[in-house]
Amino acid sequence: MKRWIILPVLLTAALLFAAAGIADPGDGAAKNPKPAKTKPSSNKFTFTVTTTDNGSCGNPWANDVIKRTFHVKRKSATTWRVERIDRGTFATIGGVSPGKCDTKGKHGTAVPAGVTGRFNGYLRGTVTGTYDPSATCAADCGSTDTFIATHFGAAAVNTFTCFKGYAGCRFNFIYNAKKPHLLYRHWQDRGTNGKTEVFTGDIANA
Repeated sequence: MKRWIILPVLLTAALLFAAAGIADPGDGAAKNPKPAKTKPSSNKFTFTVTTTDNGSCGNPWANDVIKRTFHVKRKSATTWRVERIDRGTFATIGGVSPGKCDTKGKHGTAVPAGVTGRFNGYLRGTVTGTYDPSATCAADCGSTDTFIATHFGAAAVNTFTCFKGYAGCRFNFIYNAKKPHLLYRHWQDRGTNGKTEVFTGDIANA
């Protein structure tokens, strides 16, 4: 997954992954993804993360500042659903656009530096391990692998389905740029069936 599976780089404190909203190419309005509803509880954890964002070609295209919330829900005695909800802002680096390597849809090829906007979305998979809701991270817990290792044990990181590939992982992220006069101002990266990653639209001026 090109956007959300690569582990994020933390500021002192996300590559790439449900009801899916469709991001329209060009100037069409994008619908927001709708994560599964989770009741507030001690199984909710929120952090602030800064990371470099990667596009469909695997290239860095923007820097993100994210409010990241993890929700944990028991599936069985040793299996847990971990849902990561991200909301934040992005600023483009300049160069290759995020949708350039889309093989099916309409998209551009390049984006200038300094384009800003907002994004939101979710990443949802399962973890096998022993859950400790009161665990405290030695480093910031905003990184997905750090959060899982701290709350489920180091070995659990290798069981998280979103780190093992598409199977058992759902995700949907939508980006909307503020700057006018772009050819494309909306980009979406989503997993539709646990096996396939789909890109729609772009953030591009060429």
